[in-house]
Amino acid sequence: MKRTLGTCYYPEHWPREMWEADAKAMVDAGLTWVRIGEFSWSRIEAQPGKFSWDWLDSAVKTLGDAGLKVVMGTPTATPPRWMVDRYPDMVALDVEGRPRGFGSRRHYCFSYEPYALECDRIVTMMAERYGANPTVAAWQTDNEYGCHDTTISWSRAARDAFCLWLAERYGDIDTLNQAWGNVFWSMDYARFDDIELPNLTVTEPNPAHVLAFRRFSSDQVVRFNRRQVDIIRAHSAAPVSHNYMGRITDFDHFDVGADLDIATWDSYPLGFLEDRVGASPAHQKRFSRQGDPDFQAFHHDLYRAVGRGRWWVMEQQPGPVNWAPYNPAPLPGMVRLWSWEAFAHGAEAVCYFRWRQAPFAQEQMHAGLQRPDGADAQGMVEARQVAAELTAAPEVTPGVAPVALIFDYDADFAWTTQPHGAGLSYFGLVFDHYRALRALGLSVDIVAPDSDDFANYRLILAPGLMHMDETLKNKLANAGAQVVLGPRSGARNAEMEIPRPLPPAMPGLDVTVSYVESLRPDTPVPLALVGAFQGYTETIDGGAEVIERTAQGAAAVMRQGNLSYVAGWGDDTALKRILARACDDAGIQTRVLPDGLRCRDTGSEQFWFNYNDAPVQFGDINLPAAGVLRLDLTEAN
Repeated sequence: MKRTLGTCYYPEHWPREMWEADAKAMVDAGLTWVRIGEFSWSRIEAQPGKFSWDWLDSAVKTLGDAGLKVVMGTPTATPPRWMVDRYPDMVALDVEGRPRGFGSRRHYCFSYEPYALECDRIVTMMAERYGANPTVAAWQTDNEYGCHDTTISWSRAARDAFCLWLAERYGDIDTLNQAWGNVFWSMDYARFDDIELPNLTVTEPNPAHVLAFRRFSSDQVVRFNRRQVDIIRAHSAAPVSHNYMGRITDFDHFDVGADLDIATWDSYPLGFLEDRVGASPAHQKRFSRQGDPDFQAFHHDLYRAVGRGRWWVMEQQPGPVNWAPYNPAPLPGMVRLWSWEAFAHGAEAVCYFRWRQAPFAQEQMHAGLQRPDGADAQGMVEARQVAAELTAAPEVTPGVAPVALIFDYDADFAWTTQPHGAGLSYFGLVFDHYRALRALGLSVDIVAPDSDDFANYRLILAPGLMHMDETLKNKLANAGAQVVLGPRSGARNAEMEIPRPLPPAMPGLDVTVSYVESLRPDTPVPLALVGAFQGYTETIDGGAEVIERTAQGAAAVMRQGNLSYVAGWGDDTALKRILARACDDAGIQTRVLPDGLRCRDTGSEQFWFNYNDAPVQFGDINLPAAGVLRLDLTEAN
């Protein structure tokens, strides 16, 4: 698959006489793709039933005539003011019951059916108009599902739809009462429509109730997206995508992705470092102009799995953003590094957000490839460099990594429902494992829990999978790979109940978790070797071999056959050591990389990336600050 570049463009923001010059400049910069349309509803339909398509027709023609390909976004993330006036109950409510009103974006509730029908209408008209247009070579549904905490709505529409969802799932109310343990605190229900949403309760709501509502909310996103996909496919053969975000885990991206052709995501390394990575102040300071060395790569690998091998970066940060607590400019060279890192992880396209910085409204402090006056910004210089370099490496060559890391959105729902300690999260646990693997010089494939591809790997990691069905347990037990479980693996059944026998109840692994605790940040549990458990630890026993103990002599890691169980959340030192030993058992060679230096292998290349603001040397690898090295392994052989 050819590697290409693109940008995001808003013709409605600029005078018509600028469009042709912009299109020519995009081609001259080496760009192929232009995404348009995703926020344009009020310009298409300024009043109910009164349409203005001429400007969008002209924009598509102008871009196509210049030789560009268009990604057409459906405009449903920004319903116009008249829509809210017509349907005031369409807005989502926050957990406190307050409306999330007009004046920004994503101001709708996924469960409000009259709005969904309006979306069907506008998407149908757009698909009919542009579905056969050869310039429109791809589609994007909506924009950034879940961004700004908009997956979950606590509205009456959501409550009514939730009751119907529960009736379909459980069949009768006695089954629900039994599954949720509603005998506790006299919480039994007589009818499904007695059930309210699990907010505004006196104290903690029933975790089974919370988990069910999170699953329902995820299904509502899937349903909403599927309607648009079905409409587009009825009129267009072009691939359909959606642009996901970083660390948004409150809907199942695998379920949404099953209906799409391509997964895309919006990569903002500096903004994410400040508000999503969860890094220490020292780490944020050190990488303030480079971004976290692993956060982007993690999402590249995650969305490659969501897209079943086909994925893009739809929005790549080209300069300072406007929305993080602090918004520095990237270190010179980092826009190029981020672009090449995406390609190293298999991206087909990297599109920069945005073409020109807007001089008005909420994102006027968000940089583009051009300044507001049309002059090139630093990001443009680096985008041009990437475009020139792509002529020597135009093809994406997929490869299989030696290590698989399972990521399960349902496990994240369960951890969010019952974290058991402040600041503990499933995403954080899995990301720490990913970070440790990358620090050992490894390429990693992220896989879904229902994957059938486990046979391709020598090491499989499944930390924190709160519910593991018997199919998955048997797959892992019978895999020809080393498998590392825990903590909290198999800790709950599908209805958030502690299972009997006690977890992990893994075939072929005689280990029982008999006691669990969360730890204060200032009271880690030291291990007999270096490192410690932090945040979460378990007491384990059984007939499996103890291969590592705490400093107090308790079992910390137990192993039987190809299965190992780690009874705690290791810090960086402990995780690197534990995973290095698992790699050694699996016959995988590791190498401890300098901090900020990362390596990624494709099917025919090896890439090295220096996230540091100073040169780094490692063996024969010598990279300047923000340096990238691509080695063609076919030439080396």
